[in-house]
Amino acid sequence: MSYGLRVTAPVDETTVPVDEVPAPVDGASGLVDEAAAGVDGTPAADDAPAGFTVRLANFTGPFDLLLQLIGKHKLDVTEVALHQVTDEFIAYIRAMGDDWDLDEASEFLVIAATLLDLKAARLLPAAAVEDEEDLALLEARDLLFARLLQYKAFKEAAAAISGMEAVASRRWPRQVQLEPRYAEALPDMVLGIGPERLAALAMKAFAPKVPPVVSIEHIHMVRVSVREHAEKIREQLIRLRVASFRTLCVDCDSTLEVVARFLALLELYREGLVGFDQVQALGELNVRWTGRDDAGGGLDIDEYGEDETKSVEEEAQ
Repeated sequence: MSYGLRVTAPVDETTVPVDEVPAPVDGASGLVDEAAAGVDGTPAADDAPAGFTVRLANFTGPFDLLLQLIGKHKLDVTEVALHQVTDEFIAYIRAMGDDWDLDEASEFLVIAATLLDLKAARLLPAAAVEDEEDLALLEARDLLFARLLQYKAFKEAAAAISGMEAVASRRWPRQVQLEPRYAEALPDMVLGIGPERLAALAMKAFAPKVPPVVSIEHIHMVRVSVREHAEKIREQLIRLRVASFRTLCVDCDSTLEVVARFLALLELYREGLVGFDQVQALGELNVRWTGRDDAGGGLDIDEYGEDETKSVEEEAQ
């Protein structure tokens, strides 16, 4: 099999030796193995694999090899006629007709775009960086080299995956039974329990489980009497005559008792036995006794929730 690699310098027409050409990536689709032209520009032997070949004045060989030579500075990208390469590839695709390869076309677009951006960056003047635009152009040039390395990494990864796929395709699973001499070597399985014990365990496993129940017997509802708290307020106000709501709630042990004491104040106010004074909004609430000192035996205080509790108890009975 003959490989056509002809890389010549554009100025002194010297030929780059074949041993200086970078080695192709193992498994890559189209490096040296896809070269279709000989050293003198004539087509190679018919047994060479088909692929797109670039024929320029200073390079003849596979297209992706052109990118490698440019990346290793063995060929100047500014001296490559990219329009001629594009025209040749379009003619190559048209010649293939309906048999053109989508992967090969995609690979050409990636390499051509990289070469085009690289050539545009190389043609920019190499003066000192004066503004942010020049700095952005230099960063774009560095990005192009990074893209070239990324492309090479993907090529090598694809080659590695292809190699693993080829190795795995030659493996076949064992579809026969174990040989008798090996089957007899296995020890007998010993359960250690009898049929009765096994049946009991099975019945226990398949028996329906009782759903878990959370006991609330330890929880009791604290009953607070509004009437009792009204009597306590009456006794305090008869003794103090005027007191703040904070003072009236000093002996409360829970929030529920504070609420009951406030409801008792509202009931006393409804009976006309107390009055409220509040200097400013949300300020201290002062309560004064306005009823008779002997009032209290006939207080008509509503026990909140008492009727509902009785109705629930009657329904339960």
